[in-house]
Amino acid sequence: MGLDPHWRWTSAARTDVGLVRSRNEDALLAQPQRGLWAVADGMGGHAFGDLASGAVVDALAGLPAPTSLPHFVALARERLTGVNEALRLEARARLVPVIGSTVAALLVHGMEAACLWAGDSRIYLLRQGRLQQLTRDHSTLEALKEQGADLAAAAASPNMITRAIGAADTIAFDVLPLGVRDGDIFLLCSDGLSTPVDEAAIAAALASGDCDRAADALIALALANGGRDNISVVVARVDDLSGDKTVINPAL
Repeated sequence: MGLDPHWRWTSAARTDVGLVRSRNEDALLAQPQRGLWAVADGMGGHAFGDLASGAVVDALAGLPAPTSLPHFVALARERLTGVNEALRLEARARLVPVIGSTVAALLVHGMEAACLWAGDSRIYLLRQGRLQQLTRDHSTLEALKEQGADLAAAAASPNMITRAIGAADTIAFDVLPLGVRDGDIFLLCSDGLSTPVDEAAIAAALASGDCDRAADALIALALANGGRDNISVVVARVDDLSGDKTVINPAL
């Protein structure tokens, strides 16, 4: 399975159609026994978003057993690149402009972890009570921020995804390797959570340390704040059963 037996991973996954939309175009993957989790958000406003997100999750679920974390990342990239090509062909066959999806995936091998993403689905890490966003959105708003634009003006501009699987003939994925510590809690989510729920509320929901309880609380928060989009969350926690609190800093 590729997981260190002294480290235990537990997780919970939840998705909700929300209060406005009639179809859930998000898809989830939670395989703690393999060290693999993902959230995919079918592109809103486009046809067959659920087909796209489902294809992303199916591709990751079918990955063969990796021999190392770099191999795991390479396999994921290869399979998702194949999904990008398939979705481009599907869109042309169905005479629609785009069939696309975001992806945010957490991959673990041994005592090493990596985030892989494209689009605005996010991965957060709660460590020792501090919440950190590990991914950076591929969006026009994020691009304006990077260019030093006035934050108020940037927020007032229409925000669009600038990268997604199926959106262009080629796709690039960002990858972030990171160290793993005892008690780390990871959150993967679609923008149906990150848009209406602020980071303070997310951190408070994760603070219980219970994956099921946290996932339920996060869905409830997004619904209470309007639930205007599909809402998907995956919460994963790692515990060191050996008592060794060594920090691992992998380099891909």
